[in-house]
Order: sequence, then C-alpha cells, then structure tokens
Amino acid sequence: MNASDGVKHHRIGEAARELGVKPSVLRFWEGEFPQLRPVRTDSGQRLYTSEHMELLRRIRALLYDEGLTIEGARKRLDEASDPLTADTVLGRRATPEQELLREVADELRSLLRIISGPGGSSPDQP
Repeated sequence: MNASDGVKHHRIGEAARELGVKPSVLRFWEGEFPQLRPVRTDSGQRLYTSEHMELLRRIRALLYDEGLTIEGARKRLDEASDPLTADTVLGRRATPEQELLREVADELRSLLRIISGPGGSSPDQP
C-alpha cells in the first residue's frame, strides 16, 4: 500500500505473508521489541515501512534461524544499536579500531561484573 507520502507501507497481513508468520506473531513482537512501532492509521490499522520490514526480517532470523529467545533477540538488537557492536551484529566486518574498542568494552564489562559481585552488591558490602 502506498501512502500519500510516497513511502511503501505494508498492512499487517501483507507483512505477515511476506515474512511467513501469522499476523498475531507480528502483534506479539510489537509488545516484545520496543524498536518495532508501526505507523497507525486513524482507524488503528498497522502500517509497516521498509525499515519496519527490515527489522521484522532481522527479528525473524534471530528467533527462527539462530534459535534465540525473545530476550536474546532483544539483546542482540540492542547491541546492533551500539556502535561498538553494530557491525558484527549486522554481519559487517569491524575495523581494527572497532575491534579494539569492543575488546576494551568487553573487558570493562567483565571487571564491572567482578566488582559488583554475586547478586549485584557493591564491593564494600559484605
């Protein structure tokens, strides 16, 4: 369906068919993935843009092809919005500088987990 702004929009049934899932799955994913917010018409009908469709394809691949849980897919998508990890999450090769920054960030996260200790308490608490 073409909207008046010239952008291609897919209705939920059309999007579901293209992705090989049921419309109820797309509605469920909307509740689980904050990045997925389709345009709504005045009557409340969902319209998915090409960006939404790309995101839906990525969600489908993470859940169905890679076998991730909803939480795992959500984390992977969050990583994709992080410039340190976006390239590898999206399947692009990282530059040496990005790889070094990723390693430093991973090391800092590890240190933070050690400092926080079990249960997330701070190191000065017994």
